[in-house]
Amino acid sequence: MTEQQLSLSTESAAPEKPAPARPTVSLGARLVHAVGTGNLSLIGALAVIVAIFGWLNPGYLDPKNLAGIGEAVTVFGLLAVVQTVVIICGALDISVGSQAGVASVVSAMAFTSASGNAFVGILAAVGVGLVLGLVNGVIIVYGRVNPVIATLATLAAYKGVAQLISGGKAQGFVLDNDVFIFLARGKIAGLPVPVLILALVALAVHCLLKYTDIGRNIYAIGGNDTAARLSGININKYLIAVYVLAGAVAAIAGIILTARTGSGQPVSGSEGLELKAITAAALGGCALKGGKGTVGGTLLAVVLLGALDNGLNVVGVNTFWQNVAQGSLLVAAVVIQQRRSGERAVGLPT
Repeated sequence: MTEQQLSLSTESAAPEKPAPARPTVSLGARLVHAVGTGNLSLIGALAVIVAIFGWLNPGYLDPKNLAGIGEAVTVFGLLAVVQTVVIICGALDISVGSQAGVASVVSAMAFTSASGNAFVGILAAVGVGLVLGLVNGVIIVYGRVNPVIATLATLAAYKGVAQLISGGKAQGFVLDNDVFIFLARGKIAGLPVPVLILALVALAVHCLLKYTDIGRNIYAIGGNDTAARLSGININKYLIAVYVLAGAVAAIAGIILTARTGSGQPVSGSEGLELKAITAAALGGCALKGGKGTVGGTLLAVVLLGALDNGLNVVGVNTFWQNVAQGSLLVAAVVIQQRRSGERAVGLPT
């Protein structure tokens, strides 16, 4: 037998090496991966808040109070969900609260002008919201204005519009209308209608971001706008569309605000909502530079903020402390993001 034949017979006789075993992943690790470490932190913080306020005042855990928290967060929750989309796209909309105020006034005034037709008021408010969002997008894209500066300007402008058309006071009375009563106090399968509206909008936005090419392109624009442009994505079109979406959802929030308060509110019901929306999005894991964030994380942060506000009220803490808490949480969220990103802190040596 030749040396080559002997080598071949030896190789054929050698036993095959077993394939390396795949590492097993525990059920707990899978759950952590599915939920996300950031969301787990929010859930833990929420559990601590509920436990503390429940201990300080047992009435906090009353089912009616818990349901009230859900209804209370609906308006700014809607704004936070759409703010998530704007931030993921690498922009910011500081004017969403003022847009909700304009929509609230328009819905009540159109309702009154149409002899009590609620659907006219609702359609008019949504139409105005679309226009306001379009104005924001056009200013940013074609005026080449930084989104923060542009929407800071329209925050003041839209607030002025709401005050001008309403004379600076609440307009209309809608609590004698069945549609607005249903929007404010109705229930479906035991769940308040405002909460269901928030859930439906959040689900629609989640599916848009996670399961469509549009959503993937929005993440791409926020992550690296230069690469997105070179890959053929029309960034201008997407930015305008995102701001139009923000205006439409802000209008829905304004309509719910009108239904809950019974009249169109130019400022009192909508002032400060933009800060809450941005805080919730940042706490929920949205990177303020864009390209990162989820609707689920934002919703958890919305519930967390609502539970905190309600708890402070239940235990009799001065309501001004709520603003302090919101500002502190926003700073904490940004600091955590900065540390995780590993970027050099401003003004400090590398």
